[in-house]
Amino acid sequence: MDIKEIRTLIDLMKKNGVAVFKMEREGFKITLKTAGAVGPAQYVTSQPVFSVSEPSPAPSHTVETPLTAPAAPAGVEIKSPMVGTFYSSPSPEAPAFLTVGQEVTPDTVICIIEAMKVMNEVKAEVSGIVTEICAENGKPVQFGQTLFRLK
Repeated sequence: MDIKEIRTLIDLMKKNGVAVFKMEREGFKITLKTAGAVGPAQYVTSQPVFSVSEPSPAPSHTVETPLTAPAAPAGVEIKSPMVGTFYSSPSPEAPAFLTVGQEVTPDTVICIIEAMKVMNEVKAEVSGIVTEICAENGKPVQFGQTLFRLK
């Protein structure tokens, strides 16, 4: 790989908003990080924040009902560590890496994301049971997009 190819990779990273890119080819390894890259991908679950303003004084003949927040999805979300094409199996003829109800460990390969003609195996990095598969086979995914939900 020459400097021209590396510059092309950097330009593609900037254009597509990719923070970290790793590649191995024939004994050659390269890791590129943009200035905003913080390190390895972290999988975080969050719950929505709701604020309630104080109600204005109500007439005495009305009945107040308490506000309830919608339930946040339970469990852990596994998000895409990069931009690319999501593949649920190692080849078109092979069964999918994961099915709903399957148990995963941190070392379980859960999918492949193709980025710039490089097939990247993605591992779960958490333990749990698959409750939902959110990405569609052969379709593009964005960095941080939810791929799977676990409980």
